[in-house]
Amino acid sequence: MWGKDKTKKVDFDRHAGRTTMIAKGTVVNGDVHFEGGLLVEGTIKGNVRAADGTDSLLRLSEAGNIEGEIHVPNVVINGKVTGDVHSSGHVELAAKAAVHGNVHYNLIEMVMGSQVNGALVHAQPAKVDPALTLDLNKSARKDDRKDDKKLPPLETKQSPA
Repeated sequence: MWGKDKTKKVDFDRHAGRTTMIAKGTVVNGDVHFEGGLLVEGTIKGNVRAADGTDSLLRLSEAGNIEGEIHVPNVVINGKVTGDVHSSGHVELAAKAAVHGNVHYNLIEMVMGSQVNGALVHAQPAKVDPALTLDLNKSARKDDRKDDKKLPPLETKQSPA
């Protein structure tokens, strides 16, 4: 497709040796927590969650079915999902994908024939709390300090340019 970066393609190559498969005909009752890759050709009746801070990938095949929420950075769906999908990375909805729930995404790719029976919600970047910012141009006032004995006076120095 136009302007599509082929180097960013979502695949299992980067998860070699760390991929779990749930085969066709297998039913998992309960939540699934994983790291790396997860290929689902069977059924999961529970939530699917990737380990925090990972670049994990969930691939749901055409015969696959997930009844629960998905919280995975990269998701490729070609089966049926009944529940919300939360992705901080890339969501790919293939031709046979059917999602009955909301899709929260950062980047999404939908092929003709895929279905979303819910809302598409673009994930906004995290907002910075103004109370947590530090203004280096302000000097500390004596009123701002709770105890002068514990805090040394603040000094600012310019580095030589």
